[in-house]
Amino acid sequence: MDRFEALGEPNRRRIVELVAAQARSAGEIAAHFSISRPAVSQHLRVLAETGVLTVTAQGRQRVYSLDPTSLDEVENWLDDQRERWERALDSLEEAMEEAMDAEHRTPGGTET
Repeated sequence: MDRFEALGEPNRRRIVELVAAQARSAGEIAAHFSISRPAVSQHLRVLAETGVLTVTAQGRQRVYSLDPTSLDEVENWLDDQRERWERALDSLEEAMEEAMDAEHRTPGGTET
């Protein structure tokens, strides 16, 4: 599974939001969800395996934190998509303006 797939699941996105604010233990994270602890653990495993979260052992607890650089790939892809859509919409706007200008001219080229 890649990062995009991992972040596509709403519970995982919520986990990322929680640990982005501060590192948390699995128990602290699970307390924010109505799903079972094993389900939360599975989501944490996926996020750790895809590199979105880092895991450190503190005594008997596993503490999860966000690796912000792991989201660079997602951010870069989103930036590329945003630029592509902005260019397409700019082209559409120009074409519509040209069509409107042409519509307001008479066949002889004079303004109406």
